[in-house]
This record gives sequence, structure tokens and C-alpha cells, in this order.
Amino acid sequence: MAILEIVKLPNAVLRQKTRPVTKFDTGLQKLIDDMIETMREAPGVGLAAPQVGEPLNMAVIETLPETDDSGNEVEGSRDLYVIINPKIVWRSGEVVDGIEGCLSIPGYVGEVTRHESIRVRAQDRFGRKMKLDLEGWDARIFQHEIDHLNGELYIDKLTAPENFWTEEEYDRRGR
Repeated sequence: MAILEIVKLPNAVLRQKTRPVTKFDTGLQKLIDDMIETMREAPGVGLAAPQVGEPLNMAVIETLPETDDSGNEVEGSRDLYVIINPKIVWRSGEVVDGIEGCLSIPGYVGEVTRHESIRVRAQDRFGRKMKLDLEGWDARIFQHEIDHLNGELYIDKLTAPENFWTEEEYDRRGR
């Protein structure tokens, strides 16, 4: 496996619509493994193929860990997803605001409104169909990564232009 370079704005690949994945070959499996390693090294919770310069309709996502009463990570509480050719097929009427960042826009965060719950249909790394019902933070991560596959970034969806900060500004505001 290898750590890939994460492309940053204004790289044009971040604004392109991706092409569907049709071949689930060894080359794709290597790219998936490299993306997972890159996401973890960054560290991040999601990474879309365009973020490593590949205009493919694919992302990797790893949910945040559950913690025990002492704040320690519960072993095995993170879920790893590879989503290929994903489509959001249902969105809840309820929306929530939350703070997001992006590995392709390092050092900044912004407030974005997202659907509280979604249903996603996709293929896994081997081309098998899957359906996921997601809510809360997991739904937010999936929406963020699926936006990447459509050439959209979280900065396109800020609740207001002034709700965009450097990480230091946001930390000073008291999160």
C-alpha cells in the first residue's frame, strides 16, 4: 500500500463530475487500499477518489469511534465503508447544522446544513450492491463524500459566508 497525494483547491479534478466505476479489478483494489491508508494517515474520516486525483465515482469512509465513559475508544467500534457509484435515494425532512472540514481544504472549517438521515444505494469494493440507512454524524460524512463525487465541496454549502473560519479562529471561538 502507498500514501497518495491529497489534491487541494484549486485543483480542477475537485470540481469535475466523476465517471462510474465499471471494472472491479486488481488496479481498483489497490487504489481502494491506498485510499484507506491515505485517509487514516491524513487523518480523516472520508476520502473521495477525486481527492487523490482520480475522477472515479468512489469514496472510502471510516466512522468515528465510540468511546467508553472514560473517553477511551471502544475496540472495534469504527466501521469502514467503500462506496462505489453511490446514490442518495432518500433524505429526511429534518436538517441539522454542523461543522465540517476537508482534507482538500486544510486548515479551515465551516458550518453546513445537512439532512439528519439518508439512505444510500451503492456497490462495495467487489461490485456487490448494498443499501445503507445512516443518521447523524455518519449521514453527514456520507453526504460530504458523495458531494465530492459530483464536483461539490462543503464550502459551496455554507450556512452563510461568514460561517467559514480557519481552524485557529474556530478554536478561539470556543467550538
